[in-house]
Amino acid sequence: MRKLGLIGGLSWTSTARYYEIINKAVHRALGGQHSAPLLIDSLDFAEVARCASQQDWECAAGQLIVSARRLEQAGAGSILICANSMHRVYDEVQAQVGIPIIHIAEVVGDRMQADGIEKAALIGTRNVMTEKFYRQRLVAHGVSLIPADMELAERIDRIVYDELTVGKVSKESERYMKSELTDIAKEDVQAAVLACTELELIVDVRANVLPIYDCTGIHAQAGVDFILG
Repeated sequence: MRKLGLIGGLSWTSTARYYEIINKAVHRALGGQHSAPLLIDSLDFAEVARCASQQDWECAAGQLIVSARRLEQAGAGSILICANSMHRVYDEVQAQVGIPIIHIAEVVGDRMQADGIEKAALIGTRNVMTEKFYRQRLVAHGVSLIPADMELAERIDRIVYDELTVGKVSKESERYMKSELTDIAKEDVQAAVLACTELELIVDVRANVLPIYDCTGIHAQAGVDFILG
């Protein structure tokens, strides 16, 4: 098995899901007492979130570059950035290390293209839903995206930063997301992209009114594929 590096703490709740998904998949593949050879550099999310909230992406990139270099020097052969929103600085971070960083939107786009998905709704925090860094990668895989719902984006920002990143799961937020996904299913779309690594905590991706592409699970599986070679 090859060693995978995780840039975590973005937030700790989603990093825990990556750890769980990857280890369970490795165990399913190899059996016995096998688990995944991982290096995790868990950042202080308060510092990264401060940069992002101030739109200081150079600051955010600097923190992720330091983290990626630590993982490379420690022996990682590839890296996952365990957050959708922080792929805003993917290019800057990738340019500073000599090992591949697996882009979350690329692997999600690959999966959707293989499934023949041509039109979808992108659901995530405000910068993921509205900025081109994420949308363009899905579009490049032949996926047309409906316009961002700004009211939904603002509400998801509050749910993610005020609740999910600190481990709080509320019934009210679960009901809200279920209602929104029911409404989205009435649109002319084939699927929804759950492009926030924490939203899986309040969305049942296996029992919904339309197919849901859970970026956390797809990204983690791409890490498993690297590990197993």
